[in-house]
Amino acid sequence: MELTKNIFGNSKVIKSTIFVLIGSALLAVSSKIQTPFTLVPATMQTFVVMFIGIVLGYKLATLTVILYLIQGSLGFPVFAKGGGIVYLLGPTGGYLIGFIFTAFFAGHINERKDPIIVFLYLLFSVSIIYILGLGGLWNYMGLDKSFGEIFSIGAKPFLLIEIYKILILTVLSTQLFKIRKFI
Repeated sequence: MELTKNIFGNSKVIKSTIFVLIGSALLAVSSKIQTPFTLVPATMQTFVVMFIGIVLGYKLATLTVILYLIQGSLGFPVFAKGGGIVYLLGPTGGYLIGFIFTAFFAGHINERKDPIIVFLYLLFSVSIIYILGLGGLWNYMGLDKSFGEIFSIGAKPFLLIEIYKILILTVLSTQLFKIRKFI
């Protein structure tokens, strides 16, 4: 009886580990799908971070993003333009740190939520990326810049794209919750 509990307990750990690794790989691939605008490229990472949050739940999603950031910090070229610890101090470092919190909050959405509530949760979640990202970008570019200048470079070009991503995830959310039940 005890052996059976250990086997099934370990299978959940193994399954969770596999999903965390797959999520980290998805983040790496999504960083390469980009449209370079300025110092901050438009990638599919915000979509994947919210997707991972919905599918994996807040614990595994947060762990997935942390693993991804560790991989990038160690020098693996998983970020949009490479890797390394210095990358987190560059113009996109704040956005990358924001991924942790976005995954956490998006992971708290559950299937009993109305689609409007799901949309608002996702909007709030992605806003954290931009708040931290703009702060990091402002620090990188120099605090003598105005917030308007920083916003024009680090958020304005991406707002419409983010709304589309959130709408797509909102529409897909009922199907994505079914995947979460499997995990």
